Amino acid sequence: MADATANAARSGARPAAVTPLTGLRFGLRSVPLRWVLNRLPTPRRNPFACGYLVVLAGTTVFAQFANQDLVHQLQTMSSTDGHHLLHTPLRSLLMSGLWVAGPVWMPYLWAFAFTVAPLERRVGPLRAAGVFAAGHVVGTLLSQAVVAIAVATGKVGPSILDELDIGVSYGVLASLGALAGLLSVRGRYLTLGGAVLLVAHQIITDQDLITAVGHPTALLTGVALWGVLRRPRRPGRGSPVRGLPRRLPRRAAEPALERV
Repeated sequence: MADATANAARSGARPAAVTPLTGLRFGLRSVPLRWVLNRLPTPRRNPFACGYLVVLAGTTVFAQFANQDLVHQLQTMSSTDGHHLLHTPLRSLLMSGLWVAGPVWMPYLWAFAFTVAPLERRVGPLRAAGVFAAGHVVGTLLSQAVVAIAVATGKVGPSILDELDIGVSYGVLASLGALAGLLSVRGRYLTLGGAVLLVAHQIITDQDLITAVGHPTALLTGVALWGVLRRPRRPGRGSPVRGLPRRLPRRAAEPALERV
């Protein structure tokens, strides 16, 4: 420390002030904190994830403080159960993804931060929204189709066709499955292994037919989109094509003048 101060004095530079908090400040600016901050969704890096989280926060607050009869009516209208899918499929598929399954919003912040947001940073907001929507739609339709078959064959009672079915878990799981295909080989297997354990735990603990079909279906939907997501995105209108100069040099663009 003394040598560093002496060298700074000889070079004319002002030595940095050393305080007891210097090491702490350096630690907070080091790799672990930077790693966490770089992965938190921000409106600039993750417009789709942040916008969706704002919508979910709004509906969660509304469900907590609004008239419960009104909340129940809206959620019932949004449900993707068998009867609503048969009569109002578009409304049910769209509105069911605007609610969280339960009164707590915070777990969805972390779910989006580690699935939807990193996927969006890699493939862009439009593709991320497409993956989310595909998982939501495919998981919903296939799970409800299995439910309808189970009711028709007498495996379960017809009351399951009216059970409330809302939430964003299908979109989150599809995003997780799609994200695994964009990681390294080791990260891919670790992500898929964790996702399979998560889905298996939910199936065992929930004992719900819709969950047992919809969650693995949504995860496999994301995996099925690996080939599409690995294709390079087309450059936007007005953006230069990669590999070509932005602007031709003036001398190269203009025809050469013949000498007289």
